[in-house]
Amino acid sequence: MIENKDLLVAELNIKAVFPVLKVLLKDDPKTAEKFKGVDANVVFRAKHEDGFVGANLIFKDSDLVVEPEPVEVGDVIFTFGTVAKMNTFLKGGIALPSIKGFTNFKLLTSFISTLLMLKLMMPNVRPKEDHKRYLKVKLALYMVSTALSKLNKSGHKEMLEWTSRQPDRIYQLSVNDTDIAVYFRVKAGKSKAGRGMYKRKRPFVHMKFSSVDGALKVLLKDAPFVEAVDKKYVTIEGSPEYANNLNDFMMTIQSLIA
Repeated sequence: MIENKDLLVAELNIKAVFPVLKVLLKDDPKTAEKFKGVDANVVFRAKHEDGFVGANLIFKDSDLVVEPEPVEVGDVIFTFGTVAKMNTFLKGGIALPSIKGFTNFKLLTSFISTLLMLKLMMPNVRPKEDHKRYLKVKLALYMVSTALSKLNKSGHKEMLEWTSRQPDRIYQLSVNDTDIAVYFRVKAGKSKAGRGMYKRKRPFVHMKFSSVDGALKVLLKDAPFVEAVDKKYVTIEGSPEYANNLNDFMMTIQSLIA
């Protein structure tokens, strides 16, 4: 298990938060336009012991590959003095990095503005535009499904105990009348996250949000989970108990990252 909480949060940021930048590149026309024709890499890292913790983000014509290891050379390099400062920055707090690559000013400003778009996932952000409300839900569910698996693989005690006692099970989450769907697969302590509807077997639990607005009621904590089910913001197919467990772990992820 990753014992250090700062390192655990950094791991979730690198392997679950950074990859959802792909959603913005695909589904937000303004973001896609910023990276059209761009072939460059951005290094995002923090000093730790004798090296660095971070990621190498490789942009190639509105696509993105996230390599979960920082490299020494990049078109733009963000370096933080500590892992805690990097996490603070990604939560929207005040923690300034040193930056190399000001000559690549367009790439730098495009990346920062795109990174700021991830604030949509913050629990206190309430977008009014329909497109941004859709993006908030998609970003959040894509991130949390991956983060659940990473939390399990980190050796998180409660999560590992929960997954270890289960056979091969699929936890599906989807939003009615949209393309938003993710799943979380567990089997004897192992886990995997995926996008879309799982089609090889019937989900053990399927959490169906009534709409983008229904999902926001849960994500913004406007309605506690039990109330959200009662008011049909979300319907549960399968075990209510295990659905509630899953929601608790989703809230754990939110408390760590947000």
